[in-house]
Amino acid sequence: MESKPENFIEQIIKEDLASGFDSKKLKFRFPPEPNGYLHIGHAKAIGLNFGLGEKYGAPVNLRFDDTNPEKEETEYVKAIKEDVKWLGYSWSEETYSSDNFQQLYEWALFLIEKGKAYIDSQTSEDMAEQKGTPTTIGKNSPFRNRSKEENHKIFAEMKNGFHEEGVHVLRAKIDMTHPNMLMRDPIIYRVLDKPHHRTGYNWKIYPMYDWAHGQCDYIEQVSHSLCSLEFKPHRDLYDWFIDILKTNAKTLPVFPKQREFARLNISYTIMSKRKLSVLVEKRLVDGWDDPRMPTISGLRRRGYTPKSIREFINKVGVAKRENVIDFSLLEFCVREDLNKEADRKMVVLNPIKLTIANYPEDKTEILQSEDNPEKDLNTKRKIPFSKNLYIEREDFKEEANRKFFRLTIGKEVRLKSAYIIKGVAVKKDSEGNISEVICEYDPKSKSGSGTEQSLRKVKGTLHWVTQKESIDIAINSYDRLFKEEIPGTNEEADFLKDINPESLKVIRAKAEPSLSSAAEGETFQFQRKGYFTVDKKSKADDIIFNKTVGLRDSWKQQKLI
Repeated sequence: MESKPENFIEQIIKEDLASGFDSKKLKFRFPPEPNGYLHIGHAKAIGLNFGLGEKYGAPVNLRFDDTNPEKEETEYVKAIKEDVKWLGYSWSEETYSSDNFQQLYEWALFLIEKGKAYIDSQTSEDMAEQKGTPTTIGKNSPFRNRSKEENHKIFAEMKNGFHEEGVHVLRAKIDMTHPNMLMRDPIIYRVLDKPHHRTGYNWKIYPMYDWAHGQCDYIEQVSHSLCSLEFKPHRDLYDWFIDILKTNAKTLPVFPKQREFARLNISYTIMSKRKLSVLVEKRLVDGWDDPRMPTISGLRRRGYTPKSIREFINKVGVAKRENVIDFSLLEFCVREDLNKEADRKMVVLNPIKLTIANYPEDKTEILQSEDNPEKDLNTKRKIPFSKNLYIEREDFKEEANRKFFRLTIGKEVRLKSAYIIKGVAVKKDSEGNISEVICEYDPKSKSGSGTEQSLRKVKGTLHWVTQKESIDIAINSYDRLFKEEIPGTNEEADFLKDINPESLKVIRAKAEPSLSSAAEGETFQFQRKGYFTVDKKSKADDIIFNKTVGLRDSWKQQKLI
């Protein structure tokens, strides 16, 4: 097997090890904020960090960056843990930024004491104006030279709940003329009188992301802090905070290194928890796990497998530049996996009655059909066969040209795992629409019987179900959630205007009776149609399937029409 070339992150680590870094001190983390469900973009970060852990035998922490009590919930913590486990990864330690609130506070006191932080009592509007622009330098706050004593006093009051939100903030004292806007005295702490999902009302002040993130990496002794490309401008600030703490008496041995990789963007979808939450809040989808959502829970409900997602992430790779990956690649990966794993079933999505005129009236025979020829040709299931069947309406034409390889008058086709039949007549309703197809069968052409007649070659094979023994099922047939390749690029720049109104169609279908025992989460190949998974809302008397993916990529063909 040909080895895969190292990505640039692996090369960085390789260089660090060659320069003397102790391999036993390698450590990684996946640090989601628990303010929503994970999506396929997070799967890339998960795969990268846990993949590095597997490659180097290094620990990987699952750390929840829970510094914003306004948006974070225990529900999201639980969902994130389930998603990571489902993808097949296990973490060394489960940690929380909130575990370190006391230490972060003490280090903030250290910054004040060293003259590296101050309390600013301006409005947010005034601070924003003074910050300047990328082409103009900023101006110092009038509170920048507050005494250490006053800074300590007000900061303690903030912590104890003596001040309302927005009155004071703690800012790092760096450089208001710095070319990197993030280095112009960023806010470290703000007052938030909101309950935290773990600490309740114990804290009235909360650290900002840039302060908490890097310091938690440091506390946990993470060696390589890997984040998406939009955080590259934050690296200067990340390093500045770490450098300040190097002067602290409680210095730890490993100083983390932040490095950035291109985030995952997929066509016809969005990778923003904020925007995804809008879809949920406005009830434009059936929750975070709606099968049209790019969330991991949504993909799981739709029938995607952990293996297919991991393979997709592997194929995408780790890059330094942003690009948009075609959604079809993700569908290819799940199609490849399910082809090997999913058992075959016969389901008629748009049924028309078919009657075999010369088949015995009261006879029902049990035929055998393979479960999955990709796994085992010898494993078969039993299917009832009788005089009255359903076939797909599209599989019959009263008249057709030579390129139509399905059933028509005077033409032979094979019924899957059954007999060869020939169309002989039709019945029509009062409006002239075909309501029933009449055919005749060759009794000696039974599949697998070994007779000369059974070995006859016909160009078409149709799937079918019996009228009497078939069961009724519902199918959620999905299309892209958005009709634009990059949602939100219309004139109004509103991603909601790009929602595809045809993204969900509900179909009532006829299925072979073996599907009556299908359990939630089971996936099957409906022969000639695609892969379908039992939905969580399915009931014994109302089985619901979600279409995972078709047998072939029809999306590109649609775009060409």
